[in-house]
Amino acid sequence: MPQFTLYKNENKNSKKAYPYFIDVQSDLLVDLNSRLVIPLSAQETLDNLNAKKLCPTIEIDEGVFVLLTHQMTSVPYSTLKNKVTSLEHYRYDILGAIDLLLTGI
Repeated sequence: MPQFTLYKNENKNSKKAYPYFIDVQSDLLVDLNSRLVIPLSAQETLDNLNAKKLCPTIEIDEGVFVLLTHQMTSVPYSTLKNKVTSLEHYRYDILGAIDLLLTGI
């Protein structure tokens, strides 16, 4: 389960608002039964979001989504079943957003 892998959210109660999760947890911690993820939401639902560095846009085949860094959460490893793609090429945008959230820089 590599870091920066995008997964479909299969939870029927939240998948409409947050259709995807990005796994941001270090690959060194694969033995844990949970993963740290950041939800994505469709860009059109968040047009007025001004925090572009905190919530960068992510483009995938299914459309343009916003990374909701401030809603980072932990989910059970078992819920991440449907891998979509790797977002390794967004590594520095994602890490920059996490850094801004944690340090303000």
